[in-house]
Amino acid sequence: MHDWQSLSHVRWECKYHVVIIPKYRRKVLYGKLRRQIGPILRDLCRQRAIELMEGHAMPDHVHLCLSIPPKYSVAHTIGFLKGKSAVRIHRELYSARTSMRHSLLGGFW
Repeated sequence: MHDWQSLSHVRWECKYHVVIIPKYRRKVLYGKLRRQIGPILRDLCRQRAIELMEGHAMPDHVHLCLSIPPKYSVAHTIGFLKGKSAVRIHRELYSARTSMRHSLLGGFW
């Protein structure tokens, strides 16, 4: 009937549609970055027991449908995903490209 999940004292079904936008809505999500953003976000969600139900990467934003346990606030979860994914994107994809490093000095998300 319901697809509820449970913790020790609560049954819950919390699903959120989240849109993450790069700084100044730059169209930077293409090519290698667009292919790698999915596994990066899936791995980060797995670390916090957050279910990434659906996700789509567009050139200037990312749509996510997340199932977040009630023990984490939505703001904390999005802050974690944006912060850690920006660090991993910078380390894995932009470490050799100095031209991109200068354009992302203010931050990615």
